[in-house]
Amino acid sequence: MTTRVHVHLFYGADPRFYRKGEDIGCLYGYHHAESDEFQLSYSQDVPESRPVRLVRRALKTMLGFDLIHTLRNRDEMLRSDVIWTHTEHEWLSAALLLMMSGKRHDDTRQPLLVAQSVWLIDKWQQYGALRRWFYRKLIGRADLLTTLARENAELCRDYFDRDATQLFYGLNTRDFPVQPPQQWQPGTPLRIAAIGNDRDRDWETLIKAVGNDPRFTVRLATRRRIARSLHSPNVHVAPAAGLGKQRELYGWADVIVVPLRPNTHASGITVMLEAAAVGKPMVVTNVGGLQDYFSSRAAAYVPPFDADALRDALLGLMMSPGDALQQAQAAAAELVSRDHTTQHYAQQHVRITRDLLRRRGRTAQQGKREREHGHTHQADAVPSQSRGGR
Repeated sequence: MTTRVHVHLFYGADPRFYRKGEDIGCLYGYHHAESDEFQLSYSQDVPESRPVRLVRRALKTMLGFDLIHTLRNRDEMLRSDVIWTHTEHEWLSAALLLMMSGKRHDDTRQPLLVAQSVWLIDKWQQYGALRRWFYRKLIGRADLLTTLARENAELCRDYFDRDATQLFYGLNTRDFPVQPPQQWQPGTPLRIAAIGNDRDRDWETLIKAVGNDPRFTVRLATRRRIARSLHSPNVHVAPAAGLGKQRELYGWADVIVVPLRPNTHASGITVMLEAAAVGKPMVVTNVGGLQDYFSSRAAAYVPPFDADALRDALLGLMMSPGDALQQAQAAAAELVSRDHTTQHYAQQHVRITRDLLRRRGRTAQQGKREREHGHTHQADAVPSQSRGGR
């Protein structure tokens, strides 16, 4: 039998339009799961006027998920056997849709929901009582919780009394082919690239470590605002929009720095994967479970908020080019050996979905046997009651 999977993504990730003409498939690589066994469909973006877009985004801000985008894809979602989601912004609304559909959770005709969370756990303590109550109701509709970091999975037990499955995020190696470096020599000054828009990037510590220091020149690519007090003549801040600009930035750099605030969702893993693929040594804040992806041989990990340690790690790479080369080579080797690719990411979804379907099948069979057993007992009881009545 073919399993119909609906991949529910954020508005803007419709594979029909995302990087149109490049034939890259789905943004996160879910298309690699397509087979005779799994038939995939994707959430579709509906063209909208500016006023409608403003209303949709305002409602998303209020609820914490994009309900209008989900309702537009209602029919395809309810026709599926399984719904895959990439963040809580998608699965919270999918859970609400399934609850609103009126079907029972144990109805085998209703789609199973794989609910992947990224930022939810980090934000949980900031939510008010009403939002937590509402989200707990929606969490109850999820058939399987997944995360991209072990710490997030462990906190699901603490916060929701639910087990969660850790999945490993992967790199599109077509965009960034793995190229283990053969040599490495630092520039003078050392060229540092840092890229990312995640809420947990710690640009302040990075700039404190290297700002106004002639030994370093920095390109910081982010759309987030950098406080004027942190501006420094050797730190150039500008977004690196598009794949071409990102490749150019990585090609320019001697070292990639991933400065982070404490978090539980593996913030920075995309940049680490890309840095490993292009063969650049990394200095990374040791938070978020990133060592589950790359060992301490593959990256120079430093404590959070420690500008001195970050600077020392960079100077250590400058003074020991051989060690820096070995580190970059180890990162490329671990990326390959651990298969941190979009193909593997998709196959992890195939595996957990097969397990879910098997469990639902066993549950359905058990329910059927219990019903048949109950009917048998009732049938046996009728004659006995009749004789007793005489």
